[in-house]
Amino acid sequence: MLSIESIPAFEDNYIWLLLDGSGKTAVVDPGDAKAVERALDRRKLRLDCILNTHHHWDHTGGNAALKRRYGCAVIGPAADARRIPGMDTGVRENDMVSIGDAQARVIETPGHTTGHVCFWFEKDRALFCGDTLFSMGTGRLFEGTPEIMWASLRKIDALPDDAMIYCAHEYTEENGDFCMAVDPDNPDLKIRMDEVRKLRAAGKPTLPVHLGIEKKTNALLRATSPEAYGALRKRKDER
Repeated sequence: MLSIESIPAFEDNYIWLLLDGSGKTAVVDPGDAKAVERALDRRKLRLDCILNTHHHWDHTGGNAALKRRYGCAVIGPAADARRIPGMDTGVRENDMVSIGDAQARVIETPGHTTGHVCFWFEKDRALFCGDTLFSMGTGRLFEGTPEIMWASLRKIDALPDDAMIYCAHEYTEENGDFCMAVDPDNPDLKIRMDEVRKLRAAGKPTLPVHLGIEKKTNALLRATSPEAYGALRKRKDER
């Protein structure tokens, strides 16, 4: 089984540290090399692998320094090979990635960027979804269309409810406020927001979260068509 820990970075990023039972380690989207190095040093660990979901600097900015120090492999979307520093292996839909004995299936989820991927560790029920899906939100459409992102979200929606969502930003409370504005009578959303506000007031993260909860509370994930999703995305962008 994977041990998964968060490494806070910048104002609201989460870098995810993965430790397999065999002793192999990986980090997902290390924008800040120093934050990763401190976390590894505290645990007396080395780094075997970097998993990048997409090319944005706050997800890849630590690649070069970490690769220099640890000689780790860098795995990321093949479509972004020229935009991800130090990438060794490009992956596509349904490719498998191993971290020791743990295996992840690659899910291509363009929309936020053209090359975005997620890593689905089925046995560990862990989805590392970068900036495609946030708790009660989704990523902005910097390089895609509502139609493209809606299709990507349907792939995530098809995963089991007990999948744990490990996204890359602490946007949950702000996203939840938007969901409350568009879906005010949703009882599951009210319960989730009460929990989120208590966690944030205590300085605690709201992630990870079960996908089943997102299916009940995330207005953008629940959109029933590309047009409905696009309208919600536009409304949130203009908030």
